[in-house]
Amino acid sequence: MPTTDYLLHSSTFFAENTKLRIRKKIKDSYDIELLDKQKEDENELEARKTIVDAVAQIRNSTRDNQLLLQHNIEYGFVRNLIGGSALSLIICIFNLYFFKEVVENPLAFSLSAIFALLYAAPILCSKYLVKKYGRYYAKVLFEQFLKV
Repeated sequence: MPTTDYLLHSSTFFAENTKLRIRKKIKDSYDIELLDKQKEDENELEARKTIVDAVAQIRNSTRDNQLLLQHNIEYGFVRNLIGGSALSLIICIFNLYFFKEVVENPLAFSLSAIFALLYAAPILCSKYLVKKYGRYYAKVLFEQFLKV
């Protein structure tokens, strides 16, 4: 998750000063101390687990934030769109076969081909879309956390 990646020392998404402010506020608010750079390098899995715990606490404390809710809805929508598109694409591929080989219907075949292309678009762009909306969500989450 971007929220975990961005708090790692190796991440360059946030400025070091911003990461230090977030880490300090996590320590002050939840008494969770994130690993320092040396310990993180030695055991990244443990560092990630600690960050996941901290992010869960941050989400709980920012749960009523409307701006964050909007970004969470957008991120969830994109993920659901990609999943729904995958299922729809499979059905379209079946329809292409069905309307070409079983029951010849050129109009239905053409419509299925058009919809297959439309459903393939979000799938082909999925990495970009999930990354983009995940970044927006993570950025807003930490911004709102620092404001609280």
